Amino acid sequence: MERNLQIRLARRPIGEPSVDDFRFVEEAMPAPGAGEVLLQTLWLSLDPYMRGRMSEARSYVAPVAIDAVMVGGTVGKVLASNDPRFAVGDLALGYGGWQRYSVEPADALQKLDSAMAHPSYALGILGMPGQTAYCALNDIGAPKAGETLVVSAAAGAVGQVAGQLGKIAGCRVVGVAGGSEKCRYVVEELGFHACIDRKTESLDEALARYCPDGIDIYFDNTAGAILEAVMKRLRVGARIPLVGLIEQYNAVQMPKGPNLAPLLVARAKIEGFLVTDHAAHTRDFLAAVGGLLQKGKLAYREDVVEGLEAAPEAFIGLLRGANLGKLLVRAA
Repeated sequence: MERNLQIRLARRPIGEPSVDDFRFVEEAMPAPGAGEVLLQTLWLSLDPYMRGRMSEARSYVAPVAIDAVMVGGTVGKVLASNDPRFAVGDLALGYGGWQRYSVEPADALQKLDSAMAHPSYALGILGMPGQTAYCALNDIGAPKAGETLVVSAAAGAVGQVAGQLGKIAGCRVVGVAGGSEKCRYVVEELGFHACIDRKTESLDEALARYCPDGIDIYFDNTAGAILEAVMKRLRVGARIPLVGLIEQYNAVQMPKGPNLAPLLVARAKIEGFLVTDHAAHTRDFLAAVGGLLQKGKLAYREDVVEGLEAAPEAFIGLLRGANLGKLLVRAA
């Protein structure tokens, strides 16, 4: 009988996670109860927020328990269903986590079109990362034609969408990414006006060169040094959607925060963002971004690793910035 491979949290990391912080376990195939669905994981999303879920630090949601399956969004194929809304063979978007098979309540699943060309897009540009870019940019950033938008982690799952949407809105868009390959992708394929290589360039000098009149919107996926440099060039009325904290996820000690005085001087707004607070905009997001994607007005790249067993090393690489585009595990 088929066994269920699970990847569980073995211990809480100190600093950067290692493969020893995860444990591989095989169990019997789970069985769905009333109102539940058994799914085979086809695609697993790997995202920076998972590092926070490995920690006991105060956050917006409870941490993953020791010896519990690591959390994560999934696209799965229905193998058995005790709910009339799902039939064997259907595809569903859920939260099955780092395991080969999962049982989930039907109410927590979103049925996908089984004929869709790229089911993995439901975990990326047409899923949580895409909706994060769309809602954070529009609801907090409020882009206007002629404004300057800076996007950190510009080659990542969220940044690549946020920057393109900003350009469509008429903004001058400057990305910040790590490495020449990523910067080429951001400019040549995504169409940003410029991209700063944070590994080789002075942030202060590059921002002065590419944003001579200041910065109206900073789409912040990283915090840390990039935020500190951006704040020196904020224009009056600037807005900062604070979406991610990649630079401090692996910190043993919290890094020193930037001087917040420029926020006062510029009368700027910085606002934390969680996509779960914006569920009411899902239909608008899918119509807008899905339409742009179909018309070929949005470029998008996935970074795919093969096999569930590769998830821990791929996740560690994600936190180091090793991926280019949305990181996914093809589990089956």
